[in-house]
Amino acid sequence: MVAVDAIGCAFQTLAYSTDKLATASLDELKAVSQALTSKLTYLLEPIGLVEADADRCSVQLRSSPPQKGDDDTSYYELMVRRGGDITLSRYSKKTGQLRQIMPANVTREVLGRLAEDFVSAVS
Repeated sequence: MVAVDAIGCAFQTLAYSTDKLATASLDELKAVSQALTSKLTYLLEPIGLVEADADRCSVQLRSSPPQKGDDDTSYYELMVRRGGDITLSRYSKKTGQLRQIMPANVTREVLGRLAEDFVSAVS
């Protein structure tokens, strides 16, 4: 957590680890990713599939479409990996620069929903 107050919080990466994905196949990871895509509709932008990597046995999802400013683009990135890790981060990329992780600002209620949705997606 980067910050917490009575209404909201900010995090750089929200991570969930579970043994249920320790030996998951790529198809199982895709199913978890699809479940998360359908559940996380309350974020700033909808999440969509970017890549399913058979070599690394991971699935990458991002905001689709991302939030665009005058000279930057902001988006969520969700990773689902064999071994049991699900991570959600928010990034910002300014024109001509590398992307930077940035705090994701959410209400405490949304943070609770994210945690519940991560757990239920692998159940």
